Amino acid sequence: MRLAEDDTWSDIFSKILVEHVEPKLGQGRLTLLCEYPAPEAALARAKPGDPRVAERFEVYACGVELANGFGELTNAGEQRRRFGLAMDEKQRRYGERYPLDEDFLAAVGKMPDASGVALGFDRLVMLASGASRVDQVIWTPPAGET
Repeated sequence: MRLAEDDTWSDIFSKILVEHVEPKLGQGRLTLLCEYPAPEAALARAKPGDPRVAERFEVYACGVELANGFGELTNAGEQRRRFGLAMDEKQRRYGERYPLDEDFLAAVGKMPDASGVALGFDRLVMLASGASRVDQVIWTPPAGET
């Protein structure tokens, strides 16, 4: 695993997860990975009683992430704080930052408690067809490619 001098704890966590853990998940049975570290779940609310982890989960089969879900963060102040930290990191790494989406933050503050899950149809096609990469089952080229 390659590490850069400026890798954060979050970068290292993601690299370990993607390179060493995810490929082994869901082998022989569906696997549910839950309670992600809070910094790895920017839009998810913290777990009641343990703010170190977020109400986030992913479902895996045969080393492929099929679905991603979480309890929505509906606290606009907390969401603003998290976005600010993300922009601070972007500034540190790349020398730029984006303005915060004030419309989104206003909507978050009015949102009732909610949760959801996104199931990737392309991931299901990968499993059904035996494809090893998602680009093998996408029927339209990515933007910018012809």
